[in-house]
Amino acid sequence: MRVLLLLVLLLPLPLRAQDAEDLPQLIVDFPETEAIPGQSLSLRLTVLVPSFMPKPPVWPSLEAPNLLVRLPSRSTNPVSERIGGETWAGISRHYRISPMVPGQVVLPPQEVLVTWQDTGTGEARQATLTTGPIGFAGVVPEGAEALDPFLAAADLTLTQEIDGDPAAMVPGDSLKRRVTAEVSGVSPMFLPQLLAPVELPGVAAYPDEPRLSETDERGALSGSRAESVTYLAEAGGGGALPEITLEWYDTDDGVVKTASVPGLELQIDGPPPGRSAPLDPRRIALLAAAALVALGLVFLALRYLLPALARRRALRRDRVLASEGFAWRELMRVIAARDHAALRPALDLWARRVEGPDPRRAAQVEAALLALGAERYGGGGGGGDTAWSTLRGALEQARPRRGAEVRAPLPPLNPGGAL
Repeated sequence: MRVLLLLVLLLPLPLRAQDAEDLPQLIVDFPETEAIPGQSLSLRLTVLVPSFMPKPPVWPSLEAPNLLVRLPSRSTNPVSERIGGETWAGISRHYRISPMVPGQVVLPPQEVLVTWQDTGTGEARQATLTTGPIGFAGVVPEGAEALDPFLAAADLTLTQEIDGDPAAMVPGDSLKRRVTAEVSGVSPMFLPQLLAPVELPGVAAYPDEPRLSETDERGALSGSRAESVTYLAEAGGGGALPEITLEWYDTDDGVVKTASVPGLELQIDGPPPGRSAPLDPRRIALLAAAALVALGLVFLALRYLLPALARRRALRRDRVLASEGFAWRELMRVIAARDHAALRPALDLWARRVEGPDPRRAAQVEAALLALGAERYGGGGGGGDTAWSTLRGALEQARPRRGAEVRAPLPPLNPGGAL
């Protein structure tokens, strides 16, 4: 069908009668409205303007469920047409639409945004041209109603490759089966799954991702779908890998045909897959009793052991906090922070925990404290590092060494003096 749509723009000022004839036009060419699922219909949208288009039109995508829309090579082309004795310039967009399932399909009205040069004003203008609803149908030909899934093509072949010897396998051997379907006249995405999962005793299956390849030569689609599965022998056993059969409708001959590849038998020599023997009820009861005893022991351990560990940890922490070493570290932290307010409390705490003479009465410590006080209160600002460093050194000298024993000096060797 050929439909000519004229767009009337709503402008602030009324148009003259001849102005309506200078508006862009949209032509919809859709000659066929029925296709076998997988086969394509040709749809062409053409935009015409009385002058020229400074920008290309914005075309619709036509995307819809169960619909395959393609743009063939050189799908967009410039055109021209005589309208009212004048030559109008235009652009044409060609779509190939393929219904994927049988049934009626209706596309809602589609919009095309057009920018063209107004010859009257000399300015670029825009208009949105709208098609009407576009309806078509996917039709299953007579005699192919029983095909499930439905597949129509100009040609279809199935080939198979086997890597390995299916009749002489032992645990650890592997076999790879490849099946390839090649079609023409339809996209390979319409091909169904070729290798269905098969469970065989003593065999693990590892399928690869399907590989699809498609070509488009002047609108003629063709391609292939390849699937492969690797079968790994894990124990004695095996079984039959079924024949692959694919029924399809030949669009050239108008009949249903069948393509197939033979199945094969896997034979694995070795012990069959092991099966665990059922447990004795008495053994189950014994295991349950042992589990209960173990849970009870764990509960008792948590009930009595955890509090004991917590008390031991608390005692250890208290001993650390009451130690001379802890007080010394606090004193060094205060000195490093140059904290005058915290110095005396930290020094007193440490002095009380020192065994032996009071380190605060050591001459070098008293001198360092006096120097620090004079620097702070005597106008020095108390911010110098020298007094603090001196105090730290004096305290390190006054601190008793760990493990050191105070021993009286040895008496002279000759109490009577020299002869």
